[in-house]
Amino acid sequence: MAEIKITGTTRTEFGKGASRRARVAGLVPAVIYGHGEKPQHITLPARELGVALKQSNVLLQIDIDGKDQLTLPKAIVRHPLKQILEHIDLVAVRRGEKVTVGVPVHTEGEHDRDGILEHVNHTIEVEVEATAIPSFFTLDLTGLAAGQSLYAENVALPAGVKLISDPRTIVVHLSERSTAVEEVAVVAPAADAAAAPAADAEKKDA
Repeated sequence: MAEIKITGTTRTEFGKGASRRARVAGLVPAVIYGHGEKPQHITLPARELGVALKQSNVLLQIDIDGKDQLTLPKAIVRHPLKQILEHIDLVAVRRGEKVTVGVPVHTEGEHDRDGILEHVNHTIEVEVEATAIPSFFTLDLTGLAAGQSLYAENVALPAGVKLISDPRTIVVHLSERSTAVEEVAVVAPAADAAAAPAADAEKKDA
């Protein structure tokens, strides 16, 4: 997985006004917590942080006053319209420590093309070493027939990764295509044909 080093600055001002000034200056307010330690309030460069967060479950090695702290993004707050980073919560982790995270599931393989593929859950939760979190898992759809589902237990996990999600959590479902539209298309012309003689008879009576 990706591990990116970034420099943070200790925050000394708090409140909405201070946070607004930090964002105007191109910084994102952040909090590091975990391991029973007192939370650390810092700011991070918005541009570098934005680039780093494009990667799933990225590890951030943050340099704070010359000391490195390994962290994992936990909660990210963005502006609802502009999608600008407004705040981030980070969890302190140690090398070799196991953490529980959600990992995206990608799909591959040919399934029954008569069905419509539905991605019910895009991620599954696993327990894994903090420095060995996979970017994604791959679920093979080969042979999946319409009406069938694949579950969290069907996702192949690398050695050292433990499934935490319920094994019967549906990841994808291949639903059957509805024939209702086709039936209506067949019936409609027949109804129109029956209506035409009736209309002609009304004209003659008139």
